[in-house]
Amino acid sequence: MASVAGRQMSWEQAVCWLKSQPEKAEIVRACFYDDPLIEAAERYYNSSEWRAVRALIGPARGRTLDIGAGRGISSFALAKDGWTTVALEPDPSDEVGAGAIRRLSLESGLKLEVVESWGESLPFDSNAFELVHCRQMLHHARDLGKLCREIMRVLKPGGIMIATREHVLSHREDLAEFLRNHPLHHLYGGENAYLLREYLAAIEAGGLRLISVLNPFQSDINAFPETVESIKERLARKLHLPSAGLIPKWAMAALGGMMRTPGRSYTFIARK
Repeated sequence: MASVAGRQMSWEQAVCWLKSQPEKAEIVRACFYDDPLIEAAERYYNSSEWRAVRALIGPARGRTLDIGAGRGISSFALAKDGWTTVALEPDPSDEVGAGAIRRLSLESGLKLEVVESWGESLPFDSNAFELVHCRQMLHHARDLGKLCREIMRVLKPGGIMIATREHVLSHREDLAEFLRNHPLHHLYGGENAYLLREYLAAIEAGGLRLISVLNPFQSDINAFPETVESIKERLARKLHLPSAGLIPKWAMAALGGMMRTPGRSYTFIARK
């Protein structure tokens, strides 16, 4: 286990280590850990991932809670699109946490309310938000069921939860392989993944009604930094097809559903 001064690294230290490795520059950029932060946030806002998120959640229509906001790139995007945005992030870090979000708010001129707390015990009134947004967050939950119940509580009736890029396992024993291959887990030990049925059960038991479950080949959200179209083009070349357009959406959905890669990305959309 990697360590700093004889102890496991913090999340901030792990990200800073990653950024110090020249050969990891592509991963750093793909994860939006690069600096200046405001440029990384603008790049995320203009990415195929965020365009796909926007298409699912629709235009701004009130107040949104961004749970596990990290350094604030999705909070930035939500606010720039017109949502009244509350960024929930328990880590105070100026590099990867609440401090970074406050700096991003100041530099961008976008109003981002920052709350340093955990998702399992949300410090908000019931029925307070039209949208709850979670990017790569549910799999970090200390209690997934409780987190989903809290999300349901703070959503207004008819409100939407979107949870993007959540790590999915086919079998519980696949977790070890996923953690072994993750670029940062060996440094800070904080990664996790759940079975697909565990996500679905927790969301529905929390009182939310699932609208859509998108697998790795069904959305640019999950495919990023690739796109569904670039994956289709690669498949078309492999199958010697003259055009990627010959591969229908149902075929991509079927192929994505057959994937068994430990930690592959899924997106969940649910309504209260």
